Amino acid sequence: MPTRKPLLPDVARRTAAWSGVLLLVAGVAAVAIWLCVALKTAVTPVLLALLGTALLGPVHRWLTARKVNRSVAAGLTCALLVAVGGGAGYIVVTALVDTGDQIVASLKDTAQWVIDHFDIEGVANVDDLADNAKGLVEKFGASAAGGLLTGISLIGSLVTTGVLALLLTFFFLRDSDRAVSLAHTLAPRGTGDLVEAMGRRAFEAVEGFMRGTTFIALIDALCITVGLLILRVPGAVGLGALVFVGAYIPYLGAFISGAVAVLVALADRGLVIALWTVGVVLAVQVLEGHVLQPVIQSRTVQMHPAMIMIALTAGASVAGLLGMLLAVPVCAAAFGVIGELRKGYEAEHGGVPEGP
Repeated sequence: MPTRKPLLPDVARRTAAWSGVLLLVAGVAAVAIWLCVALKTAVTPVLLALLGTALLGPVHRWLTARKVNRSVAAGLTCALLVAVGGGAGYIVVTALVDTGDQIVASLKDTAQWVIDHFDIEGVANVDDLADNAKGLVEKFGASAAGGLLTGISLIGSLVTTGVLALLLTFFFLRDSDRAVSLAHTLAPRGTGDLVEAMGRRAFEAVEGFMRGTTFIALIDALCITVGLLILRVPGAVGLGALVFVGAYIPYLGAFISGAVAVLVALADRGLVIALWTVGVVLAVQVLEGHVLQPVIQSRTVQMHPAMIMIALTAGASVAGLLGMLLAVPVCAAAFGVIGELRKGYEAEHGGVPEGP
């Protein structure tokens, strides 16, 4: 009996098959994102707790390796998180509050310098803009005073989220040894080892990202603060604190904090000091890109800068600033899972997949 000739050529069939797979994956991802947004009150503490667990995991393992009870070790680790996080937050907020007026005044002077030196027509005076902004702030303050209950509700929500994230971090640290057995229990038959490997790889990626980013942010902030102090740029400590906070948003945070530092230097110290500030910022970025990141984050998932920018944009569109903070670690975990799946396929079939 003669073989029946396929209706479509092989290339078309492969394209159709891959299109179906991509549509299925996109549909599942869209539903997952929709559920996360719909249940953000519950999802946000879980994600923050996972980031905290990834950051504090080495401390907990160090304590348990010295025969400290797992619950006690988790409690001590969370207490350390509260102490260090609270202290760092206090330093950052205090620095920004103490030097905020200097920074705003310098930015205002910079805007006026640009208007005066480039003869920009039709632009309102900076003082008028400042007065209008002040009026808007006062109007907003009056509205906020009228909606006091809304403000109290927002603060209560933030406090609740923080407390839940801290409690979940405690439980995640204490019961992390049970994650392997849970993965084998929930996984379909015969896939327990693969699920365990994917979970480990994803968590290692997030753990490496959090540790590396925190260490790099600290070094960047210290280097830029020292450089600004040497150049006698006003608000150097506050600008350094801004660099530390912005480092958790790759590329975009460094660009914004560096631009603010340069503008402040331009307004208060002149063009020469501003150029020196540009040199300091660029030198720190070169140090970060060519020394710190390859050494500190060599074992984490490396993503192309374009992928990071796409992830930041998507995270901002889904969940605003919180989405931008979570976008890169989530993508790192996803790339880790994909890498583990690819490795498992190559080990089983001896090659890369060509099509479904």
